Amino acid sequence: MGSRASSLLREEDIEEIKKETGFSHSQITRLYSRFHSLDKGENGALSREDFQRIPELAINPLGDRIINAFFPEGEDQVNFRGFMRTLAHFRPVEDNEKNKHLDASEPLNSRSNKLLFAFRLYDLDRDDKISRDELLQVLRMMVGVNISDEQLGSIADRTIQEADTNGDMCISFSEFIKVLEKVDVEQKMSIRFLH
Repeated sequence: MGSRASSLLREEDIEEIKKETGFSHSQITRLYSRFHSLDKGENGALSREDFQRIPELAINPLGDRIINAFFPEGEDQVNFRGFMRTLAHFRPVEDNEKNKHLDASEPLNSRSNKLLFAFRLYDLDRDDKISRDELLQVLRMMVGVNISDEQLGSIADRTIQEADTNGDMCISFSEFIKVLEKVDVEQKMSIRFLH
């Protein structure tokens, strides 16, 4: 199956994806094979239902938010290139050294792009700020019924109080970055892809 899947992926497509995402040739062909096996509709694109069949996402409390990150606004399918662009956020940062291109813009797996990806998981209405309600919704997804609404509200209030430097009772992306400046985002948001 691996050879059939990789034969559907043209060499020039692989080269373009390598430049755009930083993945190696073998990683791209392996991930294409996985993409192809997830594509139950066999139409060259994945639906939300295809993602929901991945056991690790099905049990992850933020699974739906992670799945949504693969889909551009208003889209209900993602092609292989979009799939790879999203996965690239999870490449370890040290991989950037191996794949430096002089003409390339900031890599998808840079610290700031990883932080923007994480920020968007919380920014449910995509208005470029995290409100108390959005923070509460995500906290509820993560902890379920293990903590009371009152405790969650207290956590959300304290988080916003600590992060909100301009007094608008929301967390902007720049405030989000400031709060996480000492967190090893590069390590926490990295998946080791086989070479």
